[in-house]
Amino acid sequence: MNAAKIRLSQKEMELINNPDWILTKNGILQKTKQLLENLQVLQQQYLQSHAVYLPEEVSKSLPKISRGENYKGLPYLILDYPRCFDKKNICAIRIMFWWGNFFSCTLHLSGKYKQLFSPKIISSYPLLKEKDFFCCVQENEWEHHFEKTNYLPLFEMSKHDFETAILKNYFVKLAKKISLLQWDDGQEKLLGYFKQNIEMITV
Repeated sequence: MNAAKIRLSQKEMELINNPDWILTKNGILQKTKQLLENLQVLQQQYLQSHAVYLPEEVSKSLPKISRGENYKGLPYLILDYPRCFDKKNICAIRIMFWWGNFFSCTLHLSGKYKQLFSPKIISSYPLLKEKDFFCCVQENEWEHHFEKTNYLPLFEMSKHDFETAILKNYFVKLAKKISLLQWDDGQEKLLGYFKQNIEMITV
């Protein structure tokens, strides 16, 4: 029996005959990478001014930019800095560009780093709530979307609920997101959120 023919829609046919949209996409991703490269320089300068308050392996970690094509079907770029990952202990701040969705800045802690920094994070609840941060409320620490199955805004969480979420899970993720429509201010805003996270765990 012959296999069914694979057909393209009219829109798909137009796209495969038009290289401009792929070239435009590649150009956007290259500009995004440049934005993250500029950002990581500013992050390193700021973190080093707070290095004395951080574990040595955290302050001496190096930034890394990675790229993928398929987080829920869409391209993304990630800047991790600081960047300490092992099976049981994570201390990272992750800047993410997700095509068609947002920029985000996420503090990710587990293991000894969660134990070390949780008291400061819990005491920062009023400020985090005021600044519209989100708290991860599920068990998979490698999801990045902002649906309510993954993140809740702190204005929907009482202090008790926030403290419970921080203490009960083996990891902590606190995040902010920025609309891609704010591209022109994106680097400045992301750096600001990065600084807030560093200050929260060091001051």
